[in-house]
Amino acid sequence: MTRAENELPESELADIVAWRRHLHANPETGFNEHRTAAFVAERLAAFGLEVTTGVGGTGVVGTLRNGGGNRAIGLRADMDALLIAENAPDRPHRSRTPGQMHACGHDGHTAGLLGAARALAAARDFDGTIHFIFQPAEEHGRGMQAMLDDGLLQRFPMDEAYGIHNAPGAPVGHFATRAGPIMAAEDNFEITVTGRGVHAARPHAGIDPILAGSAVVMALQQVVSRRIDPVDPAVVSVTEFITDGTRNVIPTKVCIRGDTRSYRPDISAMIEAEIRRIAEATAAAHGATASVTYTREFVPTLNTEGPTEAALRAARAACPTAQDNCAQFMGSEDFARLLAHVPGNFSFIGNGTACAPLHNPAYDFNDAALPVVVAYFRALARDRLPKDAA
Repeated sequence: MTRAENELPESELADIVAWRRHLHANPETGFNEHRTAAFVAERLAAFGLEVTTGVGGTGVVGTLRNGGGNRAIGLRADMDALLIAENAPDRPHRSRTPGQMHACGHDGHTAGLLGAARALAAARDFDGTIHFIFQPAEEHGRGMQAMLDDGLLQRFPMDEAYGIHNAPGAPVGHFATRAGPIMAAEDNFEITVTGRGVHAARPHAGIDPILAGSAVVMALQQVVSRRIDPVDPAVVSVTEFITDGTRNVIPTKVCIRGDTRSYRPDISAMIEAEIRRIAEATAAAHGATASVTYTREFVPTLNTEGPTEAALRAARAACPTAQDNCAQFMGSEDFARLLAHVPGNFSFIGNGTACAPLHNPAYDFNDAALPVVVAYFRALARDRLPKDAA
């Protein structure tokens, strides 16, 4: 694909930008993407694709076949928004749904993949089958598993799968990926510290769970710094501290919630064991008790070498710069569930250096990145399903 081919016709780009802004203005959270799914399905059908709705709840798959090739690839975009109130009163396409917004750019991912579907349906410059996967509930870490449980791979067999995510801070046109681990697993924990509530004027008559809970929070900082090998990436973050007390009452219970990240099952298991040991022993030292709930939400995202090389070739056709062997990222991605079953690649595409961070109330997907998304997926389809290979 030449640089000229990377430049979308003005009318096509205008359509894709309009789709993206419509989706941004009408966000829907995980497993509630009913209007979004209908919007996607309507356009896929208009492009001439076979359309299947309701996959994994609100997921949509559009299938495009050309030639006689027996290979198939999956191209995936996520559709869900976040429970964040948008703080952009002057933005014409700001969210019309109070308390919800596309703060992670899934509106851009969806619009960009729709644009690629339209371009590939018109050009037919590949040989084989492309499944365009529009996934619900990525933010929950539940959407891809729901699609898999609903027979995604049996109903839509594919040899490889590819996904992207926008990257605020990286210039538009920048592309980054790596073979092997690229994004971390995510585990969640909840620690309940139980003491004995009492009037604030009589602390000696109770057992203060705030004091015990605060000691637990401080002690958890040693998990990564002193228990995990420094060469193994790991994060333990306390994100919530909630009590059942009030101004003049020392509470009975404290709830401590948090999030951990790692790349290996043995590190995840070690973190869980350390959190349990520290919580129980520290609470006991204060005369309180602690119970721990620990859940595993996301698996690590592991790129396959061959598809990663293909992704880089496609990126170099679509982007001015393509970075191989980028740094590992401690964020997590639900696309990992698909890569656990199918070889493939997950990559980052620049969203601009002046962009607000992901999950920020001021965030917005950069429309200038949409042609790059379209060009990348088109080049990838040509590379993996070459027309002259039949």
